[in-house]
Amino acid sequence: MKIMILGAGAREYSIALALKKEKKDLEFIFVPGNGASAKLGKNVDIKDMKELALYAKNESVELCIVGSEAFLEQGVVDEFLALNLKIFGPTKNAAMLESSKAFMKEFLQRHKIKTAKFINTSDLEEAKEFISRLTPPIVVKADGLCAGKGVIIAKSKEEAVQEAAKMLSGESFGAAGRKIVIEEFLDGFELSIFALCDGENFVLLPAAQDHKRLYDNDEGPNTGGMGAYAPSSLASKELLERVKSEIVAPTLKGMKEENNPFCGVLFVGLMVVENNPFVLEFNVRFGDPECEVLMPLINNPLELFMAASEKRLDSFKLDLKDEFAVGVVCAGANYPFKASPKSEIRVSSVPENSHISYAGVSLENDKFIADGGRILVCVGVGESMQDAKKRAYELCENVSFEGKHFRKDIGYQVN
Repeated sequence: MKIMILGAGAREYSIALALKKEKKDLEFIFVPGNGASAKLGKNVDIKDMKELALYAKNESVELCIVGSEAFLEQGVVDEFLALNLKIFGPTKNAAMLESSKAFMKEFLQRHKIKTAKFINTSDLEEAKEFISRLTPPIVVKADGLCAGKGVIIAKSKEEAVQEAAKMLSGESFGAAGRKIVIEEFLDGFELSIFALCDGENFVLLPAAQDHKRLYDNDEGPNTGGMGAYAPSSLASKELLERVKSEIVAPTLKGMKEENNPFCGVLFVGLMVVENNPFVLEFNVRFGDPECEVLMPLINNPLELFMAASEKRLDSFKLDLKDEFAVGVVCAGANYPFKASPKSEIRVSSVPENSHISYAGVSLENDKFIADGGRILVCVGVGESMQDAKKRAYELCENVSFEGKHFRKDIGYQVN
């Protein structure tokens, strides 16, 4: 069976590892993939979505899994469906839940789903007026896709105005910031909730928690994510039931009513304030690095992806391990500020129940070269958080490349 996976990071690598564990005889095509994925399958670099769909048809690809949001915004799902090809992911219109933060906030408002007070605007004066009515800190977001970096938490009204001006002028995030969302800051704890959807039905995966800040104790700038763990004990059964009934179900119902049925991963960036779930944001694909800790916990991922793409989740039974997974990102020396020097990756040993998911890696003379920002994720799995964490960090110590750095406190909120 041939499977195509769209993306180039550890997220896509993790999906392939999990699928391979369930079914050994799979063939993988990665678009564009990375140096490590070239060892799991074939890397292909096709940038035109119509051409990519034709290639998949000619190669008899039986399932395409979209990892990266960039493909979704370009309408890859629409092109595959036009050729009656099986693909897991939302259409371009449905993907607006992520590709436009303004669309997402207005959708939440229309369907009475809890979120922070906000304004969408392209006008600086309107932004200033709204900011004047908020109590700092204040959240300023670029409307478009910014690879997880388009959110600023301003500590003062003056800073919020400055950041809004920089976004609207194009200085901060180019075209992605020409429209902005300004919203009140919600004070609570964050969770990442993933619902795999087929347009009408959904399956909820274990709650995960990401660590966005660069340094320990949640200090330093935001990054694409420095580590994650799952399941999180911060998510009670009652909270997850509320997420299902108050957020996921009304979102699927609303999208269907608006003629944009949602198929794929609905990633709910959740803020829990005094036990009440609020939507911070939606993404329409797996989070990275959350995907790296969720995949090892699912015994039947291929069945899950197939059931979702064939719209039969109503009869699907999710098979989960009763275990924990912790993933620690090892980043390049200068991440997230600028490019880091290339160097060979050496791994002395891989402890039992741990593995590496590779991201910013190239292949030179059959050796893995650190060649990016987030280089790899060390994942440990165990019967307890402590076991999983111990294995992940032991693996981190067994990996070396020039300038390697990683957070030492992943999962600190549940220790």
